[in-house]
Amino acid sequence: MEAVMECPVIVTDMKRRVKDIQMAISWRDFSNTYFQRSSSWFYHKMDGIDGNGGLGGFSEEEAEQMRGALIDLSNRIRRVAENI
Repeated sequence: MEAVMECPVIVTDMKRRVKDIQMAISWRDFSNTYFQRSSSWFYHKMDGIDGNGGLGGFSEEEAEQMRGALIDLSNRIRRVAENI
């Protein structure tokens, strides 16, 4: 029986993926609200580096958390817009 080791999925291009909305969101608030982490932690993740300057990024779970957070934020924005 051969053991297969899977490499963890790391998303290192999140900044490119959110380019369209990058300037419209307070990422500091976003990081604190949805990840309960500091803005420096979040910016390092967005830049695809770890805290020591090496390669890093969002793990598969963190990328899914990011996806859910953006969906939640978009739903909140839609509710506000519909109440105007």
